[in-house]
Amino acid sequence: MANGFGSLYVGAAGLRTSQTALDITANNLVNIDTDGYVREQVLFTDDTYSFFQSAAVSNQYKGSGVKIADVIHTRDMFLDKAFRSENSRYGFYAASYDAVTEVEAFLQEASGEAFSEALHDLYVSFQEFSKDPSDTVNQNLVVQKASLFLTREQNLYKGLSNYQSTINTKIKDDVTRINDLAKQIHDLNLKIERIEAGKTETAMDLRDQRDWAVDELSKLANITCTETIEGVYHIKLEEKDFIDDFNIYPIGLHTDTVTGFVTPYWPHLSDTTRDDIYPVYNLDNISAAHNTDKGEVKALLLARGDKRGTWYDIDNLSQKDYENGLANSVMMNSEAELDSLTHKIITAVNDILSPLKTYEGADVTGVDDKGNPVTIKAGMKIADTENCAVGSDGQIPPRELFIRRGCERYKEVTLGDGSKMYLYNEEDTSDSSKVYTTRSLEINQDLVENRTLLSHLTQNNAVDYTLGDKMIAIWED
Repeated sequence: MANGFGSLYVGAAGLRTSQTALDITANNLVNIDTDGYVREQVLFTDDTYSFFQSAAVSNQYKGSGVKIADVIHTRDMFLDKAFRSENSRYGFYAASYDAVTEVEAFLQEASGEAFSEALHDLYVSFQEFSKDPSDTVNQNLVVQKASLFLTREQNLYKGLSNYQSTINTKIKDDVTRINDLAKQIHDLNLKIERIEAGKTETAMDLRDQRDWAVDELSKLANITCTETIEGVYHIKLEEKDFIDDFNIYPIGLHTDTVTGFVTPYWPHLSDTTRDDIYPVYNLDNISAAHNTDKGEVKALLLARGDKRGTWYDIDNLSQKDYENGLANSVMMNSEAELDSLTHKIITAVNDILSPLKTYEGADVTGVDDKGNPVTIKAGMKIADTENCAVGSDGQIPPRELFIRRGCERYKEVTLGDGSKMYLYNEEDTSDSSKVYTTRSLEINQDLVENRTLLSHLTQNNAVDYTLGDKMIAIWED
């Protein structure tokens, strides 16, 4: 009788544990579309054994069936590590791809096509001008198309700058999200540690939430995650402590007062009173070979760059310096190349309409229009007043077509004998208003109001047909 009831008990134990296993399976199926949910798996083990007699070989025991040893997550720490590493790399290249795609689309759509058309129209206007520079229709066409070209180019540059600002906003949002995830993970650490302290229960749902948050964090930044024996996650971000047992170390944002661009930094490692910040990201030597091509925020910082790109950012750069620097920022590179193209065209046009030469004589001293002494030395650039063409009013030096907002083309210097020289105001890259760059350019209003002031005559009052040919040659160069 006792043996019969023992067998029934074994069967009942099997039914109970199987029912629990079915409940776990049902829970897995119900949560199949739940974000972050990890499949649970039942582990079975033998229930207790009871001694019932001794034998010559060994003691004999009878079992009481089966029981559930544990319900576990079907996660693998090695797969988690591999996934988070590749997820971080995916975040980097996805953000880089999006930035490049946006720039390509912008250049190929309305603004890009309008700029290309305006550039072509400017070339055509020079062709017409070369046929008869004295024709007011041709003069008007040059000024009109130059104005249109500059407007379209500035609109295109502005569009690139606006998208650069959009990336900057995305960086702010991502850093805010990183800090929010850090707080969430830290809070879950505390809850999981509290629940699992008795070693009798596993905080399944909380672990799911924490792993989901860590997976999202891995896309945004390069992280390493380890679990302590108490079940607490320790996380390093860019090889610096980010979350531990007791603290989180949130990322701060330092805003550049000139550009408005933000730089993520570690507040606990920085001295902001001295403006000494410790940046989170090192943007040097980013490559798969160095295993540094990870994290969406890093890609966004790289794509945005640290300022608006200009022609003098790439001027005189070696190929190596270019590839290691500016070329890595799709926004700065696009802006700099556009500005460089514009700079080459407008300076070439201005140098034809109002030519320069290098002064090679002895030092001479005179005064400017404010009475300040000015010394002109060998090697300085001055207006080529002997070989320049002039407009209808015969003004020397002749007017340039594109002007800088911050300064005139020449400084008039009156020498002791009463003669005048015109010292060229060199471009000053420390002051963008004194450089022929997109943000400081305008069309000369004198020429807008009176097109005949555009250089088209020799100083003998003959039509200078070489001007148009020289302008056309700009495109050939």
